[in-house]
Amino acid sequence: MKKSEFLEVVRRNLGGTATRMAAEYALSAVLDAVAAGLETDGKVQIVGFGTFQKKMRAARTVQNPKTGEPVALPEHPSVTFRASSMLKG
Repeated sequence: MKKSEFLEVVRRNLGGTATRMAAEYALSAVLDAVAAGLETDGKVQIVGFGTFQKKMRAARTVQNPKTGEPVALPEHPSVTFRASSMLKG
């Protein structure tokens, strides 16, 4: 599903008189809240949907696909998502 399709579903769920702009504001508000929660707490749990968690990825060596040279990647933050059992079912 593309963002435009997702926004259309959100717009329909908001009600018949909701505009596309209202759906964009709603989506933006949710994504901003998730980002803020990850920044402050490192974890955002939405019951019935899943859990977003901030984790550190270990430093490692990877290969540049163009040149074949090894490149060192430092330790860096990443976000993982684990679906709830209700979403899986």
